[in-house]
Amino acid sequence: MAEFDGTGYTISSADIDLLRTSGVPDEDIAHSVTVAEKALEIARRTRADLDMEFIGRGALFHDLGKAKTHEIEHGMLGAEMGKALGLPDPINAVMEKHIRGGLTAEEATELNLPVKDYTLHTLEERIIIYADRLVDIITEDIVAIHEDREAEERFEEILRTVPKYGKNDATLVRYVGYHQEIQDLLLR
Repeated sequence: MAEFDGTGYTISSADIDLLRTSGVPDEDIAHSVTVAEKALEIARRTRADLDMEFIGRGALFHDLGKAKTHEIEHGMLGAEMGKALGLPDPINAVMEKHIRGGLTAEEATELNLPVKDYTLHTLEERIIIYADRLVDIITEDIVAIHEDREAEERFEEILRTVPKYGKNDATLVRYVGYHQEIQDLLLR
């Protein structure tokens, strides 16, 4: 399913077709493609040795559950759908764990999700989730149209001042941590 250009993994049209045939709305597919592109772009700018296919596919499938709902359960439902489709476990884990940047078991309880640890354990997962939040900021006119650098530069400020991005204190702290970790890895 993976396609490669001269620089590594590129998004597979077969994977996009799989999203479509699974019932993911076109608007959500467009968002997922943009998240995958952003995650791959960020990963390529780091000095880290990363699994680019995992980053691209994890980002592309992160919202698979939106074929069934746009509510908070879409992560859990997406992971179940991914398993049924035969997607690799790490990609299914991204779907399940991407809600609010990786919940603790206590937060899962508060949100009426199955009680477990949803925290992100790999840099690849954190890049995917960071890219998802950046894409929301970029595409929802929080920064000048398509000003990716501005979104990165103002990331913390935006999360602190626009409640729908920071969500709550725990989520804000997680996202700011991902931002700081990833920015420290970027090639300048």
